[in-house]
Amino acid sequence: MPRSVALGFDSSTQSTKALVLDVETGEIVAEARAPHSGADTQHPDEWWTALRSATRAAVGAEHRVVALAVAGQQHGLVALDAAGGVVRPAPLWNNVAAAPDAARLNEAADFAGQVGSRLVASFTIAKLAHLARTAPADLDRTVAVGLPHDWLNLRLTGELASDRGDASGSGWWSPREGRERRDLLALAVGPETAGRLRLPAVRGADEPAGVLSAAAAAALGLPAGIPVGAGTGDNMAAALGVGAAPAELTISLGTSGTAFAVVDGPTADPTGEVCGFADATGRFLPLACMLNCTRVVDTVAGLLGIERGAALDRAGAVAPGAGGLLLLPYLAGERTPNLPEATGSVTGLTGATATPDALLRAALDGVAAGLAYCVEALARLGVVAPAVTLTGGGSAHPAWRQAIADATGLPVTVREGGEHAARGAALQAAALAHGEPVADVAARWRPAVTAEVAPRPQARPAFALDERRRLIAERVGHGPSEAVPTLGSEQGRPSVTVGADAV
Repeated sequence: MPRSVALGFDSSTQSTKALVLDVETGEIVAEARAPHSGADTQHPDEWWTALRSATRAAVGAEHRVVALAVAGQQHGLVALDAAGGVVRPAPLWNNVAAAPDAARLNEAADFAGQVGSRLVASFTIAKLAHLARTAPADLDRTVAVGLPHDWLNLRLTGELASDRGDASGSGWWSPREGRERRDLLALAVGPETAGRLRLPAVRGADEPAGVLSAAAAAALGLPAGIPVGAGTGDNMAAALGVGAAPAELTISLGTSGTAFAVVDGPTADPTGEVCGFADATGRFLPLACMLNCTRVVDTVAGLLGIERGAALDRAGAVAPGAGGLLLLPYLAGERTPNLPEATGSVTGLTGATATPDALLRAALDGVAAGLAYCVEALARLGVVAPAVTLTGGGSAHPAWRQAIADATGLPVTVREGGEHAARGAALQAAALAHGEPVADVAARWRPAVTAEVAPRPQARPAFALDERRRLIAERVGHGPSEAVPTLGSEQGRPSVTVGADAV
């Protein structure tokens, strides 16, 4: 008899991952992936083609899929015409072309106060404002807009549906109020367009998006009518996948790097460094994000002609600090700190540090220091925790684990499984099949700890956290301020823990 399973997807910048999970035991029984182009602007058809391929590779005759759900990369803009077709390729979260539009919108309204997040180029509403400014004819053709996971829900069910987690990254939906803010949308596209645009219906944490349509079922090789979960953003799904609970800090290492925690109340950071998102359980998810994460080491490794695993092995064998070689990893602009036009830089290059291994180590240090910056940004908001749970593709390698522990000064825990976002989507689907809250399912099937790494306090100064802060301050046009704590300093750090009391 076929095994009853839930199917979860992680549709990311680089690929779509499919994960098959036994709905009775929570065991992962199959996985597959299919690539995307990896560009910062992609046609949504890429995601559908990859989802179809991954499904057919992961699901076998021995599986009976009883529910499915999609986690998707946050923020990207999909514009649809009256026939449901894609108006133009979608700018993704890491496309920084909308930076001036985000700045204009921030001047027009207090987005941090209204929707929990001061805008940066990543946010969907900024990308919509960019469309209005640069391609008004395309905006005139647009009748509906959504985020990547919303569009995949449309392909699966015929319903343009989202969840509160992904919707909270749009810039037009308030997690505090739980509603659309078309008055803010009007600042981006004008009142008339804001009034006519169709926006995704926002489902609750335990509500379905719909059921698998006949056309989608035929494309995937599955029966029609299967319940489809609301889905969520990839970071919200990763929190589900590791079973994140209040009072825990999670760092995700992927194309982007994020630091976040589940809390019981909404947050708002007027500096814009921490986004006040909702999560996928009915709670909230303050999050700080780097655009440049594991791909920084990958880029340096490619430049040197070294395979990724070998590059990380060699980087891990070099002492933190790379002998004084310091790399700022802003290869594609940056979001935290908000430097959309920044480029990477290397300082401290000498005869002794001009080696491949030192450069690899400097790249590793640069990203780890940037994530320490994100942790400090959360701490300034009162979101602190005694340890880090590491997730994402980078969490599989010991060099990343030790670098994050050393740079943050916090112990690192790694949990079983490498595709936590896809697992989170599968858990959401399993909860739908069981008819119980997804938070309960995620807690019951929390993956086991597979590694624990202690920080080496003597190593932390080698990351030159204060020097990096000084260089960042120079880039934004002012010196270090007493109002902005020095990176790496424990002075002034709030003595509160993640949870309701922190907000």
